[in-house]
Amino acid sequence: QVQLMESGGGSVQPGGSLRLSCQGSGWTWCMGWFRQAPGKEREAVALIDTWGLTTYAGSVKGRFTISRDRTKKTLFLQMNSLKTEDTATYFCAARQLSGCTFSSSYDYWGLGTQVTVAS
Repeated sequence: QVQLMESGGGSVQPGGSLRLSCQGSGWTWCMGWFRQAPGKEREAVALIDTWGLTTYAGSVKGRFTISRDRTKKTLFLQMNSLKTEDTATYFCAARQLSGCTFSSSYDYWGLGTQVTVAS
């Protein structure tokens, strides 16, 4: 069983930046960030596998950067040029096996951290 804990959320003005962190308690092949806005379905934001291969949703490509520190079992999401539509609860997720895609099932989830982008 792997536990995940997010941190780094907060409120920021449009155009601002935030950096999210997710501390894991064990190794997993794939880690990623998902988000859910009020009244909307959860959507994938970015993924990274154990080799560092990344995948981004089109809406965040060029603005967000996912990275991981495998030795410290920590996942990061650097979010720049934030928009009001980025407002959501952001969840860290991890998948034990290979197959790091947006449509894969994820075994472990954090409780989420709130990101609010508003003037």
